[in-house]
Amino acid sequence: MSRVAIVTGGGTGIGRAAALALHRDGCRVVIAGRRPEPLEEVRGRIGDDCAVLSGDIREPEVADALIDLALKRFGRIDVLVNNAGGQFMAPAEEISPNGWAAVRRLNLDAPWYLTQQVAKRWMIEHGGGRIISIVLCPTRGIPGMAHSSAARAGTEALARVLSVEWGKYDIGVVCVAPGWIDTEGMRRYGDDLDELAKLVPMRRLGSPEEVADTIAFLASPQARYITGQTIVIDGGIDNTHTSLPGITS
Repeated sequence: MSRVAIVTGGGTGIGRAAALALHRDGCRVVIAGRRPEPLEEVRGRIGDDCAVLSGDIREPEVADALIDLALKRFGRIDVLVNNAGGQFMAPAEEISPNGWAAVRRLNLDAPWYLTQQVAKRWMIEHGGGRIISIVLCPTRGIPGMAHSSAARAGTEALARVLSVEWGKYDIGVVCVAPGWIDTEGMRRYGDDLDELAKLVPMRRLGSPEEVADTIAFLASPQARYITGQTIVIDGGIDNTHTSLPGITS
């Protein structure tokens, strides 16, 4: 029986590439996002093996509906990719309580609720699965992203705890930390991508497909014994002393 994967933020960037890579490797996929048009474009590329749900994954009822859709359409959930995320750039002293809460809800609360419910409603009772969350590099400070860095560090810490608690159910929980990846979201920040590439030891930005191939591997049976880890995909930038772009003054 084909495996089934849920991918949040599956209409663009890394999420879109992950959905396509997982389908390439034999998964049927259920993708979610706030904008229906990109989701439909991905469904058009995949066909009947893809189901879509448009909505804000921060809302528990949307997460519940996403699980319902996967189980009703395909009958199982083997893989969850918590890819949906985002933030605005701001100096730490200017982040309002509402702004902090909005970013935390998207990057920590939402993946936590969906992860918990997928485990409770399917994986624990049906032989396990793989849960993969997209985070920021855990060892570098990114100016202007205090809210997102804190929230995603929470998601990474959560993965380590769940890898211990849920290992007995054969549920693997891992994180992927992309560096500078050439996506629509990266381009919206307005940085000169050619100049950024010069700061990377490999002298280029990564592609969504490179991140997606790693996600697909971590979702596969070949990676079944990997859990509680964060895989950094950044062309070596984490091994330098180069400051990341962001707000510096």
